[in-house]
Amino acid sequence: MATLALDQAPQTETSTARRFDHETHPIAKLLFAALMIGGLVFAGWSVLTDTAGVGEHLAVGVFAFLAVALLIALGFEFVNGFHDTANAVATVIYTNSMPAHVAVVWSGIFNFLGVMFASGAVAYSIITLLPVDLILNVGSAAGFAMIFALLIAAVLWNLATWYVGLPNSSSHTLIGSVLGVGFANQIIQAGSRGGTAGVDWSQAQKVLTGLWMAPLIGFFAAMLLFFVLRMLVRNPKLYKAPEGNAPPPRGIRALLIFTCTAVSFSHGSNDGQKGMGLIMLILIGCAPTAYALNRTQADSATPAFVQTANAATAIFDARAGSISLPIDQARVELTTALQNRKVHGQQTWAALETLSRDLTQRVQGYGSLSKVPAEATSNVRTDMYLVLDSTKLITKKPPADVSQADTAALTAYQGKLEAGTRYIPLWVKIVVAIALGLGTMIGWKRIVITVGEKIGKTHMTYGMGASAEMVAACTILAADRLGLPVSTTHILSSGVAGASVANGAGLQTRTLLQLAAAWLLTLPVAMLLSGGLYWLLLTIVRANGIG
Repeated sequence: MATLALDQAPQTETSTARRFDHETHPIAKLLFAALMIGGLVFAGWSVLTDTAGVGEHLAVGVFAFLAVALLIALGFEFVNGFHDTANAVATVIYTNSMPAHVAVVWSGIFNFLGVMFASGAVAYSIITLLPVDLILNVGSAAGFAMIFALLIAAVLWNLATWYVGLPNSSSHTLIGSVLGVGFANQIIQAGSRGGTAGVDWSQAQKVLTGLWMAPLIGFFAAMLLFFVLRMLVRNPKLYKAPEGNAPPPRGIRALLIFTCTAVSFSHGSNDGQKGMGLIMLILIGCAPTAYALNRTQADSATPAFVQTANAATAIFDARAGSISLPIDQARVELTTALQNRKVHGQQTWAALETLSRDLTQRVQGYGSLSKVPAEATSNVRTDMYLVLDSTKLITKKPPADVSQADTAALTAYQGKLEAGTRYIPLWVKIVVAIALGLGTMIGWKRIVITVGEKIGKTHMTYGMGASAEMVAACTILAADRLGLPVSTTHILSSGVAGASVANGAGLQTRTLLQLAAAWLLTLPVAMLLSGGLYWLLLTIVRANGIG
């Protein structure tokens, strides 16, 4: 009974302090600073090199504005890093599998690698939640007000929840910020047809579904995995709390380090992409000639683009009937279709035919996207965006007269359009990876203590830690492949709770209520913050006669 009472006793301040009392070596601090400064310098040098390579010379004021915007975007990823470190390292620290100072560096390295190997699919899934008119005019005052508002709101709420030690979701926060800007834009643009300046609710539903399902997946999947583990692995040490500071047996330790590595890598691959997408919006707004189109595509890609475009254009033409629209009217029709999320029959088909045919002729005439002149870049990107997303409205729910062969042809066309507009330069991946990786190495103690000590009533066992982290890693990697932004925090925290229940331990009600409150408050608070900031910034720039 004495042993049981000792196991169930909460961690004391002394024992917690011993876990985190390692003093950072001065050389490590210098290396950290060097990497941070080097990453910022590398970003600036890359922008100057890319713009000079296409003959685009940024004015000092524009470059300074771009630098501030990039700094805030990278700041979001940095805060994301130290806010979410606990998801990967809490289990290995509280099972004595790795010392705290080693665990956070290890996690930082694999967060970095996760970003570098990210697919890029998630990067643009959140961007599609933004209002169409702001995406098309991202270089306008309203476009920049949007970016600054949602980034600042996300950083503020992340810092607030970190300060009180709550493992809040950075993904949840960012999506709330995006929706807040959409609502604010809809209110400011009152009178637009059908709330056309608002939010893409079909995409919002897809993203939000992933967020509300995450805690349920984490809880029940970790509980189930723990039961399976208990049936298959009979080693009693796996289900007991560590004794003092003794490390776990070699095999168990390897399992826990593996799950820590997997969560770190998957977190980087998913969360890093959110910053990438926002940085691309900033770059397109400030330096469209260099970044609005994928100029890294080889000339050999043009014939394949033309072939798929001609096949799609024939499909559009066959359904347009006798309607023919001039180019300007076609752009208005497709913009309206996207804002209303609705295909307007032959009118939309005719607009797609006009714009797709004109776009194909222009790209074929230039020879490749890399040869599109500066003055034509914005129009080409806008037209590619309009055709791409309007076509997606059709293939999402194909009309009865659109065959499977036609759908396949349109999907192939979409792939070529995405390759030309939705890309991530290597240097953007590198600087985001540095920001996220370095962020994991500081400020992690508050939330690590919450995850490690304040969810279950007993000390975390090896099996509990492994079950929670395995579920988190697999779920996030699957979401990454599907292009869904999910919450590492929600999955891991609820996974720890599920494993605690499966192990016969109780849950600390106060912590669970705090986590639930943070989960429920994040969306409305982030929306209010970003919407209010968007209105304020837009009012300021318009009062000063800017764009």
